[in-house]
Amino acid sequence: MGESVDFLKSLDEAMGLSEVDLREYSPLVLAYIGDAIYELIIRTVLVKKSHGTVQQLHRRASALVKASAQAELIEKIQPFLTEEEQRVYKRGRNAKSYTKAKNATMIDYRKATGMEALAGYLYLKKDTDRLLELIRMGLKKEQEPG
Repeated sequence: MGESVDFLKSLDEAMGLSEVDLREYSPLVLAYIGDAIYELIIRTVLVKKSHGTVQQLHRRASALVKASAQAELIEKIQPFLTEEEQRVYKRGRNAKSYTKAKNATMIDYRKATGMEALAGYLYLKKDTDRLLELIRMGLKKEQEPG
């Protein structure tokens, strides 16, 4: 097995990125990156745990990344969030988005946006251990991929 690589550190170095104060990001920008990171995590878990066609993997991933599934996930983990994480989630949930929910209630869409903002925040904060802990907690039982 190879050495563990700090992906975010490598990314920063390779692309010449500097640290930014996370308070400067709007909650919708955090949700933008959080959406991508959450989907990447889900796809990675499915690919490594499952065998199937691309279409089967896509169906499973879509079921876990849709707004209603993200709303369920945040409801499961909300009691375990720190005060800081709660603030980030609520800022994302309450942000005025200019897009509307496709195939989701507005309540689920807002909760999902809050969850994505939290994921983006933890990712940019380089607290991937906490991000993965929360996602794992939220996926336990009936939603666990694989």
